[in-house]
Amino acid sequence: MKLPRTAHTDRPWRIHEIAPDFEVEDVWSFRTPGAGPDDFPVMLAAMRAGGGFANQPPAVRFLFAVRWKLGALLGWDGSRAGLGTRVRPLRDRLPDDLRETADDSAADATPFSPVYDLPDESVRELANKTVHTLMHLGWAPTGDGGHELRMAVLVKPNGRFGRLYMASIAPFRHLVVYPALTRQWERAWRNRALLLPEDATTTSRRG
Repeated sequence: MKLPRTAHTDRPWRIHEIAPDFEVEDVWSFRTPGAGPDDFPVMLAAMRAGGGFANQPPAVRFLFAVRWKLGALLGWDGSRAGLGTRVRPLRDRLPDDLRETADDSAADATPFSPVYDLPDESVRELANKTVHTLMHLGWAPTGDGGHELRMAVLVKPNGRFGRLYMASIAPFRHLVVYPALTRQWERAWRNRALLLPEDATTTSRRG
């Protein structure tokens, strides 16, 4: 479900102090019935076990295939346009207490690079010729006493071209990509007992 930007900006996430120059583009919530305050690692593990970003419906795979093809043809994703060349990686900004928190071994088949991981936050980044993007996953309380996953997309468009690019892909994100992620990630939470070792879901069952 789409949320207002304040659903991200009003939370005390560490990302606010680290990336104040990024704009909040989208905020999306994912229902996790029965989740407790300590279940964020369980949710992330279930998402990875359920396929992560690599296992997507055909429509989403098609959109990404078209995007990568265009990027290859137009030079959007070359090495000179990415992290460490066109833009400084966000990891270079991290305070000492966050520098060693990212779990590089947990990376799935995505172009995103890990930035940091906390008990209630996980951040990944991507840069190309169009935009420098952060994917922020956070664990937030709900009004009924539970907790839910929230995804915020933060961006620094590369000039006017980057802003036009973000505006042009907005309908595809909202109508195809995010709904597909919602179905996949919410299903991963429901099936966590089947996807994960028994000890990995102990916290969830107590919640």
